[in-house]
Amino acid sequence: MADAENKAGKGLDASAGLADENALLRASLAETRERLAELEQLADSDTLTPLPNRRRFLRELERVVSHAGRHGTPAALLYLDLDNLKAINDRHGHFAGDAALIHVARLLGGLIRSTDILARIGGDEFGLILDHLDHNSAIETAERLARCIAAEPLDLGSAMVTLEASIGTATILAGDSVDDVMRRADRNMYAAKAER
Repeated sequence: MADAENKAGKGLDASAGLADENALLRASLAETRERLAELEQLADSDTLTPLPNRRRFLRELERVVSHAGRHGTPAALLYLDLDNLKAINDRHGHFAGDAALIHVARLLGGLIRSTDILARIGGDEFGLILDHLDHNSAIETAERLARCIAAEPLDLGSAMVTLEASIGTATILAGDSVDDVMRRADRNMYAAKAER
C-alpha cells in the first residue's frame, strides 16, 4: 500500500513538474513572439521619422496596386521630394536637415486620412498612397500638401526656414505594376521640380 502511495506521489510530482515546464515554455514562446513583433516593427520603420520605411511602403503599394487592378477602385501615389534639403544642411547643419525631415513627416501625418499610407522612402523623399481617391482628388491633395508645407516654416530657434516640396502624382491604373506607378510618380515629381 505504501509502495502504491509512493508511486502515486511520484506521478503527481512528475505531472506538476511537466505542468511547470509547460508553463515556462509557453511564457518563453510568448516573450519570443513579442520580441519578434518588435523586430519586425523596427525593420519596417524609418530610423529618423516616426514613419514606415521604403520596405513597408513598397509592400503596401503592392497591396493597393493589386486591389485597384482586381476591383477597379481608384487609388493614387504621391511622390514628394523636399526641395533644397542640401542647402539647409549646408547652411544650418545636418541637425537642421534632420529636423526638416521630422517636421515634414509630422506635418504630412496630420494632413492626411488615417487610411492613407505615408512613408519616408529615401533621403529627402516621401511616398503617400491614397487609396480610394481619384486622379483629380489626388492632384488637389498634392497641391494642398505643398501649400501647407510652404506655410509652416521650420523653427530652428535661431532661424525660421521655409520649406518647399515638389510632388508628383500618379494614378494607379488597371494593369499597373508597382514599378510602373513609381516610375510615373517619380517622372511627374521631377516635372513639378522643373517648374519651380
